[in-house]
Amino acid sequence: MNPLQETPGHCHEPVVTLSNVTFSYENKNVIQDLNFQVLQRDFVGLVGRNGAGKTTLLRMIVGLLKPTSGEVRLFGQPHSSFNGWDRIGYVPQKNAFNPLFPATVREVVLSGLYGRKKLFKRITRQDHQKCADALEVMGIEDLQDRRIGQLSGGQQQRVFLARALINNPELLILDEPTVGIDAETQEGFFRLIRHMHQHHAITFLMVSHDIDMLEDYIGTGPVETSGKLKFYVKHTHDPQNCAETSLTHSLKGLREQIEAW
Repeated sequence: MNPLQETPGHCHEPVVTLSNVTFSYENKNVIQDLNFQVLQRDFVGLVGRNGAGKTTLLRMIVGLLKPTSGEVRLFGQPHSSFNGWDRIGYVPQKNAFNPLFPATVREVVLSGLYGRKKLFKRITRQDHQKCADALEVMGIEDLQDRRIGQLSGGQQQRVFLARALINNPELLILDEPTVGIDAETQEGFFRLIRHMHQHHAITFLMVSHDIDMLEDYIGTGPVETSGKLKFYVKHTHDPQNCAETSLTHSLKGLREQIEAW
């Protein structure tokens, strides 16, 4: 269990709670009896070999899969009664995206608003402003009318991150976000998310095969190991930032990071 879980204070409330979670596929346990908590303003790096269950775990957290047994709680609520999906941003693996999908950058970012309750609702003026803010923060305003499949890997990752950020999420889940992009772009991406973790009230859960890029930030040893999964945790607690959730409150700082990216 995360050693920070008993520390008092607003920024130590549980965001994700996994209690005895098991997931089986074709009578084989992919994840077995997993217990772990992700706390507010944690940065959790989830590492494991192929087949360790990393993506399976993320898909359970975002409600795309159900555990065979055990319980997943989000912000203290059981999955069965949780309805605050707009509090969560999710960037799936790049290979989950069809590059031939006929959508513009703007349409892809706006789709981040099509939550479970809003799938068929009209996009409002406020929603369009949220999209404009997300495009601006990620520095991709000039790409908004281009087809997503026409972009480079690094540009696509900015689009998917903008999509995940459009609702000002409290929890950002990233599944192998740097696969298929060059080393320089990876370095810029990590600078960006470190800045977001330090200066925005966002909790991160990120899957990676390779922890090398993050070791200087989240440490060289996991705080928890369960089966083939290893959890690395970095917590930040800066009181003047804890209550700030606006995506654009530190726009200048974010844009500096993005321009370096």
